[in-house]
Amino acid sequence: MQHPSDWLPLLICVPAGYSIRAQYNRFVATFHVENFGCRATQADGAAIERQLLARGMERAEAADEAEVVVLNTCTVTASADKDARASIRRIHRENPEARILVTGCYAQRAPEELSALPGVSLVVGNSHKHRLADYAAPLGNAFVPLAQIGGNHSRLVVGDIFAHTELMAAPVFDSDLSEKTRPNLKVQDGCNNRCSFCIIPYVRGKSRSLKLEQVLREVNDLVASGYREIVLSGINLGRWGRELSPRSNFAAMLRTILQQTAIEKIRISSVEPMDWTDELIELVASSPRVAKHAHVPMQSGSDRILRRMHRKYRPWHYADRIERIRRAMPDAAIGADVMVGFPGETDDDFEQTRSLIERLPFTYLHVFTYSSRPGTPSAEMPEQVPVEIARERNRVLRELAAHKKREFMQSFVGRELEAITLTHCEGESTEALTDNYLKLHVRGRHEANVRLIAAVHSLQADGLYGSLAAA
Repeated sequence: MQHPSDWLPLLICVPAGYSIRAQYNRFVATFHVENFGCRATQADGAAIERQLLARGMERAEAADEAEVVVLNTCTVTASADKDARASIRRIHRENPEARILVTGCYAQRAPEELSALPGVSLVVGNSHKHRLADYAAPLGNAFVPLAQIGGNHSRLVVGDIFAHTELMAAPVFDSDLSEKTRPNLKVQDGCNNRCSFCIIPYVRGKSRSLKLEQVLREVNDLVASGYREIVLSGINLGRWGRELSPRSNFAAMLRTILQQTAIEKIRISSVEPMDWTDELIELVASSPRVAKHAHVPMQSGSDRILRRMHRKYRPWHYADRIERIRRAMPDAAIGADVMVGFPGETDDDFEQTRSLIERLPFTYLHVFTYSSRPGTPSAEMPEQVPVEIARERNRVLRELAAHKKREFMQSFVGRELEAITLTHCEGESTEALTDNYLKLHVRGRHEANVRLIAAVHSLQADGLYGSLAAA
């Protein structure tokens, strides 16, 4: 059969009103990308979209409208795996003609498991994600047999993730889907730590950093595109630059961005506690162009459990970092990841975690219940905590976190806060995010991506409310 492009000369002499483009567009493949999990995965999804658009494919608004559906998966918990499988089944049920390509962390960990699901045409691991367009573009072309894709007559394209020594791309994704206001720039991938509960190093490989010149180029491109705030993200962000030559560090990169770009505001995503050096704390505290926001993974407040987790700090080390951040930035948002139900966690271990959280100046928490991951050391540990006990501990910490967050928000009523509008609003107020990571409703209709100073009037169930501060 001839390729559609061979037919175009035959369509030059056509009746009035006949659309050549409409006929040709029938052969332009459409795609839809669904992302699961962390900021890094979301950023990878944006990079995939870049690849597919560059190949001439067109974006579909929904999976049931696309010829090729890419599922960019997470595998950090059993629940994440379950969500991915459920989405595959739903997409195949609603759009049985779609070719489903599965990629991401779950695809790297268990490709055979995914390839056995109905509707899955191809599984591409993180090892080959940077070449995903090579595999996805032919999926949407009815004239290329599926067996030729990948060149090895296989439905699996997965290799050694540890063979990667460089960050292959600079993925950017927009965290606010309705408007383009706060893009996330992934500058680091992979992790050299071996926490006993974590599968991520095995599916993302060694720590790799985006070279400084490429970081600066991406930031300058975002500024030129009209962005006013960006979020720097990575799998182990604080390790940026350690493997580069010459060796560098995250604080040095941040300082260079401030010196050599015009970005108005930089927000830092999660950084491990011992990477919150005095240099980094001082830089974030002193620069008005860096958001006053620190997310510092904690996992547990029990020294015994931290050791079983293979974490590289002790509770007193962690507390020292948090207290230093608070002294340097009295109004900063300070958040943490906390895990409950780790194997062997006793009532006393949990109480140590609860009391440390109560004592420290957190403004929010992400609380997770332990999920056993095949292939990790913790999966083989004895004394697995019953699910009902872990869930109760989760509830206790969530209630404590909600109380701390409300107290923090209440302290800003009657004060002025800097914020950026997230969406264009046609109602009575516009949603915004403050410099210190609080949801704020600003009275009146405002365009998205506007930096402003708001006077905070009240705290309601869905956030702070205020109006533009008097000039």
